[in-house]
Amino acid sequence: MKLVFEKNSLLNGINIVSKAIPSKTTMNILECILIDASTNEIKLTGNDTELGIETKVEGIVIERGKIALDAKLFYEIVRKLPDGDSPVNINSDERLNTTIECESSIFHIQGQDGEEFPYLPYIERDHYISLTQFSLKEAIRQTIFSTAPNDSNKMMGGELLEISENNLKIISLDGHRVSIRNLQMKEDYGNHKVIVPGKALSEISKILNGENEKEVLIYFSNNQILFEFDDTIVVSRLIEGNYFRIDHMLSHDYQTKIRVNKREFMNTIDRAMTLIRENDRKPLVLHVQENNINLKVKSTIGSMNADLPIVKTGNDIMIAFNPKFLMDALRIIDDEEVDVYMTSSKSPCFIRDEEETYIYMILPVNFIAADV
Repeated sequence: MKLVFEKNSLLNGINIVSKAIPSKTTMNILECILIDASTNEIKLTGNDTELGIETKVEGIVIERGKIALDAKLFYEIVRKLPDGDSPVNINSDERLNTTIECESSIFHIQGQDGEEFPYLPYIERDHYISLTQFSLKEAIRQTIFSTAPNDSNKMMGGELLEISENNLKIISLDGHRVSIRNLQMKEDYGNHKVIVPGKALSEISKILNGENEKEVLIYFSNNQILFEFDDTIVVSRLIEGNYFRIDHMLSHDYQTKIRVNKREFMNTIDRAMTLIRENDRKPLVLHVQENNINLKVKSTIGSMNADLPIVKTGNDIMIAFNPKFLMDALRIIDDEEVDVYMTSSKSPCFIRDEEETYIYMILPVNFIAADV
């Protein structure tokens, strides 16, 4: 096999597929990136059997072939090659001896048989949806933070993608909060539900360039999902089973509604978090009164008391939260002002816009007189 690349193009391809290289595995071949130049196209592939990424890389095929190279070593070699317009030449012989050469730098490494590399599963391209790269990247950013990837319940490590005609609803939860984004699509795609691992969506978000003019095609099968965009495809196993019943958690009833400046609210919460150590678990107590919200925290290292102007509808209320959960939701909302709906000190609060393009449900925490 003899190939010629431009360094930045090759390095970008390696970066993309490296997101599917497992950190730990008993199969050495999975620690490799497959270079497939068996046709006039050059494809790089990473695959940990749960998540697979394939991308096309521009280059010249002088002699066709395929080989698998250790991903970390391959990345480090290419990254440290001279910058500039000098070509990167990759040659391998029948014994899988591989030479990587650029200017006066020449590396000799041992490859593995590309035929032993596990190819990505084939997915029929019958059922699909289409949306912009910007919309998908934003929707992932605005929901992925409330997954629980290390939880024993696999469902909490994934996100539900629910298609209802021309609406895509993306839902995540971790037992303390629920995040929902609703996206309008240009066409009617029927009804479909899949649960996608959060890891797959997180890696896809990193690869997407986020352009509003470019589309992502998403294909579904019984146990796999495929994302196709630019010159890249990402295939992931789906999480099997029935997702949590979200509808009965959501409510439009409320006793108190406040509208508050998002930036001021966030800044005040951020100041309060300065006094809370990671294992302290001290609540942030919110006391909503007429046209004012008082935020108070008391911890082992100090206390803070602050007031913010609000527009209030309904009853006064005192309620407490883990401040991090409030911050996570507020941070990804783009609106200048946010509406917060509350019922009682024991009931969840909801942060949502009038069109319900986003809904964030956060469970309160208990507080005692000493916290006030």
